[in-house]
Amino acid sequence: MKLSLAALSLAAITLFAATAPGGARWWSHVEFLASDKLEGRNTGSPGHKKAAEYVAAQFERNGLKPAGEQGYIQPVKFKTLQLDESKSSFVLNSKMLTLGEEVIIGTRVDPSPSVEAGLVFVGYGLKVPESNYDDFKGLDTRGKIAVYMGGSPASLSPALAAHYQSGGERWATLKSAGMIGAISIPNPKHMDIPWSRIASNRFQMSMQLAAPGMNETAGEQIVANWNPAHADDLLAGTGHTLDEIVAAAEARKQLPRFNIPAQVKIKTAVNRGEAESQNIAAIYPGTDPKLKDEFVVLSAHIDHLGIGKPINGDAIFNGAMDNAAGVASILDIAQQLKESSVKTKRSILFVVVTGEEKGLLGSDYFAQHSTVPKKSIVADINCDMFLPLYPLKLLTVKGLEESTLGDDIRAVAEQMGVRVQADPQPARNIFIRSDQYSFVKQGIPAIFPGFGNEKGSKEEAIENKWLAERYHAPSDDLNQPVDKAAAGKFNDLLEHLLIRVANADTKPAWKQTSFFKRYAGK
Repeated sequence: MKLSLAALSLAAITLFAATAPGGARWWSHVEFLASDKLEGRNTGSPGHKKAAEYVAAQFERNGLKPAGEQGYIQPVKFKTLQLDESKSSFVLNSKMLTLGEEVIIGTRVDPSPSVEAGLVFVGYGLKVPESNYDDFKGLDTRGKIAVYMGGSPASLSPALAAHYQSGGERWATLKSAGMIGAISIPNPKHMDIPWSRIASNRFQMSMQLAAPGMNETAGEQIVANWNPAHADDLLAGTGHTLDEIVAAAEARKQLPRFNIPAQVKIKTAVNRGEAESQNIAAIYPGTDPKLKDEFVVLSAHIDHLGIGKPINGDAIFNGAMDNAAGVASILDIAQQLKESSVKTKRSILFVVVTGEEKGLLGSDYFAQHSTVPKKSIVADINCDMFLPLYPLKLLTVKGLEESTLGDDIRAVAEQMGVRVQADPQPARNIFIRSDQYSFVKQGIPAIFPGFGNEKGSKEEAIENKWLAERYHAPSDDLNQPVDKAAAGKFNDLLEHLLIRVANADTKPAWKQTSFFKRYAGK
């Protein structure tokens, strides 16, 4: 249903009453979206709905066309799952483990009420036919639970490694080996946030898309996350230690693979329900009669973690940088396009999605049920937690070498005096952990740019400190140091990139060397 500006309070509207230099207008949108009154914008929550209505009202205010027949908002239905730990248990051999301290039972899959199985350490847990790589070869895996450490050997390209570590592909690999589930041990050298915060966030409600055929992990009986501080308890009797495995992983060598002489007995109690949340989409129409029905997407996710277990007395996970910032960029750019009366040959499709924190669910739904013909989408540029914590001198672009979009962003950045680099930390698998990957799987070239830094630099130290202290914490709020001018420059760069891609004579294409080219024409 088309929303009117009257749906918003006067206070909200006056936040963006006039164009402001130096990122001020961008920040005004962040201030609204990350305010306490939106209660962290959890998927399906009233605060999320208010945020979605705010975005839709901005699109209407700036004269953008609704991208769907029913208006700017695309409803998305979910099944919800929340573990009742008081009725759940995890026993290793005869030892009852402490949930949250030693192990976390995940609900990204719908766990079986009771699981009893043996364990096999399967290295990185990868099977990559393209590289003749198989962590499962020669192991007795049928009916067992895989134990693995995320990462990949140097012999695999970052694109291949990232793809086969996605949730759907990993389960397909495990299922083909006759396994029933998985236990992951995070590499302590590459944990974005400390275990204590992972544990405190474990009570978050998980979700699955309710639409038929969209559950990539159907049939998986159990997933769990093992605290690396207790990993040697899990590895007891194998002749292997966590230190040995981490050293091999850091050297990007093939990890050892071995049977674990242990049994686990797991019982789960899950509270199940339903929810509905919102994607929001709007069109800045193109003008070329031959190209206006093609769309260049600028995407960002609007959801965050809502209200959780208090940290330092604060229970609201505001999600200012993750990802009110990205949504604010979309709103700022949309208004800039209107004010400058830019004409583009292709149309620009602004897509704000829900459920990213639940596993890229909103973007997955949109990419497969687009409110415009799917084959008309020629590119996606994704804006997620770009972290304007220091001046913009260097861009890190995930997917830089995969498509001609990499050439486009290099050209635009060079004109603005900004250098560009590919992802310097491919082991973190960021390319499959944000919403551009949903578009990639549908054959659509995509990139994910953000502020970059160099190893050993003060900028790297600033980013690492932010991740350790604020990522997925209530302190990702409005009371943090942000370089608003740098954010404004980033938005200008994205706007110039959108215009360049929308006005190009040819649409973006996968590079011949890209692994993801296989999805073209899907």
